[in-house]
Amino acid sequence: MADELMLEIVTPEKMAFSGYVEEVTIPGVEGEFGVLRGHEAMLSAVDIGQLNFTRNNKKVYFAVNTGYAEVTSNKVTILIETAERSDQIDITRARKAKDNAEARLAKITRDNEDFEKMRAALARAIARISTAEKEPSR
Repeated sequence: MADELMLEIVTPEKMAFSGYVEEVTIPGVEGEFGVLRGHEAMLSAVDIGQLNFTRNNKKVYFAVNTGYAEVTSNKVTILIETAERSDQIDITRARKAKDNAEARLAKITRDNEDFEKMRAALARAIARISTAEKEPSR
């Protein structure tokens, strides 16, 4: 545990993950960033995307929604709207959501009040699909 980092992924509904990891990669709003034990303390906004971490030399993937990450030298706490582990994502449902969002975006202009909601829905669907495809059994 000397080189391990405590990671907690928390959503409003549950603790999605809590345990020691070797490293974590987070989709920040200003770009993806990695954290190892001993990292400088920081606070970052988290963007829709793919979060992953290494535990026991194995990568684990989560599709995440927006939120915040608090980093200290030995702990990372992710407070996030949603987090789905790759093996728990319904890829058929995610593909339908992607198709629906693309169809709705094709029918509206950027100044439409629903444009940003649909853009975010499309980004979430794409993140869920790419995360689910990381699962070896798919």
